[in-house]
Amino acid sequence: SHCARLSFRLARKYKGNIQEQRLSEDGEERREGKQTVEGTSQFCTRLEEERARMSMTDPCQSPNTGTTSLNPSPTITAWEAGWNVTNAIQGIFVLGLPFALVQSGYVGLVLLVLSAWVCNHTGRILVACLYEEEQSGEFFRVRVRDSYQDIVEACCKGLWPNWPGLGGWMVNVAQVIELMMTCTLYLVVSTSLLSDSLSGMAVPRSVCSLVSLMFLLPCLLLTDLRPVSTLSLLCSLAHILISLLVMLYCLSRASSWSWSSLSLSVDPEDFLVSVGVIIFSYTSQIFLPPLEGSMEDSGQFNAMLGWTHGAACIMKTMFSLLAVLTWGAETSEVITDNLPSDLRPLVNLCLLAKALLSYPLPFYSAAEILQTCLLRDSAVSLYSKHDGRGVSRPALLVRGTLLMTSYLLALLVPRFSLLMGLTGSVTGAAMTLILPCLFHLRLRWGHLTLRDRLIDVCILSLGVICSVSGVISCHFPSIYCIYRT
Repeated sequence: SHCARLSFRLARKYKGNIQEQRLSEDGEERREGKQTVEGTSQFCTRLEEERARMSMTDPCQSPNTGTTSLNPSPTITAWEAGWNVTNAIQGIFVLGLPFALVQSGYVGLVLLVLSAWVCNHTGRILVACLYEEEQSGEFFRVRVRDSYQDIVEACCKGLWPNWPGLGGWMVNVAQVIELMMTCTLYLVVSTSLLSDSLSGMAVPRSVCSLVSLMFLLPCLLLTDLRPVSTLSLLCSLAHILISLLVMLYCLSRASSWSWSSLSLSVDPEDFLVSVGVIIFSYTSQIFLPPLEGSMEDSGQFNAMLGWTHGAACIMKTMFSLLAVLTWGAETSEVITDNLPSDLRPLVNLCLLAKALLSYPLPFYSAAEILQTCLLRDSAVSLYSKHDGRGVSRPALLVRGTLLMTSYLLALLVPRFSLLMGLTGSVTGAAMTLILPCLFHLRLRWGHLTLRDRLIDVCILSLGVICSVSGVISCHFPSIYCIYRT
């Protein structure tokens, strides 16, 4: 692509003893020269300045799809990126983890820890696929891709003439499905919480869902990641408050704790649902390419990803284990249903705020993907953000359709754990486990050690097993039983 050629030309121009390659208009004539520059700071500075300029004046276009990559110009700090990742992996789905732990027993505890490490690993290797390495005495990493779609197209090159475009289209569909399911889950939860809070007034569930939708209308006007990061920060603070309230209540009942609810023998169908729920609770890979590209210092990305997943692992394990020890086999699908009547209203209010504050991140990501794929004037939409004119009318139409679709799905899909498990087993497993490893093996095979290859193959196999077995053995019968009654 144009951006890839630009990056490599800049790399060769400013790095020491690198042959400078200039392409003629027809791409046939090449002239080589040598240019020496001391140090690497000048190269990095010039490269970032040129890429920033090009993102404003000449957006990168995919040669296969003709779409424009939306490379957000407002930069975010490592902390702001961390709040967005925390929003994704410490979302409202933590409410279903105690129920999943009851269904999976002691193996579920291992899965909570293992999933954190695996998802952290796949997040790192996915972002590594955005880069290519140049060597001149030392290695230089040049970012030549911007999105999941760019990675897929790079992997499909040389396989079949039309595969890059088809692969990019398929991965965009998978991303939108998972993001749409995530948005739907937030609406399902907020509707349930609002309905429970207003149970004394006998407000219909459809009205509660409509009220939740009204609170989410400002999402239509989001134009960059900075306000989304602020909302993610508020969401994380609400999550910490909720977790502390529930865990303090569980600790107050420590005298009645029992380990009998956890066992080594589990029902296969229940276990597969639990695996999907646990996997889906750690999914953030969809957000990582644009987040890493928006960071002021992308060198801090791996550290940020590590501490966010580590904190999530500790919090989820403690939260789930304390809840299971307290309520045992009576643990509900949504843990707040087990709380006493005097504590439940406060927790539900915090959860309602958390669910509504969690919605903008997946909504914004899905809207950006759809705008890039569907709008031929996406460059105009991009410029309107920089000029302060807000969102264009076609973009508003796309976002409005996305918002209404998630609203209608929330009305049609009533069960929280089923939707979590189904999404986790299908798109969650694919986007989190299967595709990152597949991309890494395809693009980085020559740079990987035997150990790295074995790890990727094992995670890839685990993802395929979880996805296929979770759908075939469990979810289709569950859906049939729900809609038959």
